[in-house]
Amino acid sequence: MATADDIFDEFLDERGHETESQSWEQDYNKKRCPDCEGLHGPEASSCTVCGWRP
Repeated sequence: MATADDIFDEFLDERGHETESQSWEQDYNKKRCPDCEGLHGPEASSCTVCGWRP
């Protein structure tokens, strides 16, 4: 059975909104920012290029 959150996420998704939380992408042994594609070391907690934070 679908929960209220599932129904709300489906509603937003159908209207073009992102419903999944973003996190770092992996590129070999580096973290890659999902917004600007900037590469960072594994200890990074925010993007030094665009300021994005997970």
